[in-house]
Amino acid sequence: MTLDATSIAGTAAGRAVLDIARTVKANGGRAWLVGGSVRDLLSGRECKDFDVEVFGLEPSAVRGILSPRYAFDECGVSYGVLKVKHLDIDVSLPRRETKCGAGHRAFDIAADPGLTVAEAASRRDFTVNAVYFDPENGEISDPYGGLEDLEKKILRHVSPKFAEDPLRVLRGVQFVARFDLDPAPETVALCASMGMEGLAPERIFGEMEKFILKGRNMSKGLEFLKATGWLKYFPELAATVGVAQDPEWHPEGDVWNHTLLCMDAFARDRTGDSAEDLIVGLAVLCHDFGKVSTTAFTRGRYRSPGHDAAGVEPALSFLKRLTNEERILKEVPPLVAAHMQPFALWKSGASDSAIRRLALRVGRIDRLVRVAKADSDGSLCSGKGGGEEFAWLLDAAARLEIEKNRPQPILMGRHLIEMGYKPSALFGEWLGKCFEAQLDGEFSDLEGAKEYFRKNMEDAWKVNSLT
Repeated sequence: MTLDATSIAGTAAGRAVLDIARTVKANGGRAWLVGGSVRDLLSGRECKDFDVEVFGLEPSAVRGILSPRYAFDECGVSYGVLKVKHLDIDVSLPRRETKCGAGHRAFDIAADPGLTVAEAASRRDFTVNAVYFDPENGEISDPYGGLEDLEKKILRHVSPKFAEDPLRVLRGVQFVARFDLDPAPETVALCASMGMEGLAPERIFGEMEKFILKGRNMSKGLEFLKATGWLKYFPELAATVGVAQDPEWHPEGDVWNHTLLCMDAFARDRTGDSAEDLIVGLAVLCHDFGKVSTTAFTRGRYRSPGHDAAGVEPALSFLKRLTNEERILKEVPPLVAAHMQPFALWKSGASDSAIRRLALRVGRIDRLVRVAKADSDGSLCSGKGGGEEFAWLLDAAARLEIEKNRPQPILMGRHLIEMGYKPSALFGEWLGKCFEAQLDGEFSDLEGAKEYFRKNMEDAWKVNSLT
């Protein structure tokens, strides 16, 4: 594994890194790239952001020589980090970190430009993130064997200091999933000895989000979570372990194994739309939580009647422990509740009315199809329709123009006023009845809606208006 200046010179950020390295060298210091940027460059992946660590210069000197050339955001200054504006580059100094309490942020941090690379690298999390690269002359410094671990696809902690920051366990989960790494036994053992220490929900969710949006081998990441004993911190997910399923429909085993395969299927079909992928990925992760409370062995088979609806409450509990983001709490549970519907509606030859009402519940039919497809692909049984149900539902939703949105009422209060009706408390009731008729396909445009109202509701409206 080798690198040189041409490895990063293809982007504006990369060229700025080279300029920073040369400027620092001209002033008696040395700038190294470190962390994810080096790991990704060595792996042949595109690098979008860079972490530069400057040795041999005091903080004021670093800022003094770079400020004439670059503007910096102030948000990272208190942590000794200069964030270059408009470019994904962080410039920092090597620093000593001393644990001073519980939690992810309980550290005393002091910049120390006199540290060696090995000393600075000892505070990093994993060996694959502790490889240093001098972009100015191409030298690589690898004090903890990160190159070999990267070559062998091993996730290994750098030093015992790893245990000072519990968030690193969750970083390990997403790294294992993203880069298909095999965790070293000693790293698993160290993680198992650590507790969550009151990590803030937003920090936990940040790692979960990276796992959902960037993981490739999702099952391997989740197995790492289980192997370290940290699955217990996500009780709704932990409860799926050992929940039996009918082997005819789920020969892959229990609900936990099925969920792992579903997450792998989801990862293969991401769209690249982060907002949509996050909603769908979380729904796939939560989709069978209801089986924990509904599964029973009856009439010679394992059955989970009503598990889709029963999954809403544990899904909400799981999500609320991670985030208070309204969009997630509002949009994920309906997908959990309806994940069986594509197959059920296709099998029954459901009407347009049923499809409209399904769209009203879930918000986007295309999302629901993605969840249901991951569920289907996550079963080793191929007898669930073979995919015809998904094409059928998407075609119908596209025809009804509800593939990516809920049905919206055509007739509104302002239209009734335009038709000569005085505003009334009855508006809501009667417009609701019109919307039901719209969902049933009684009309599809505004003129049809007005005609429907005049034909079916005007007399009732007059009677109620007089009482």
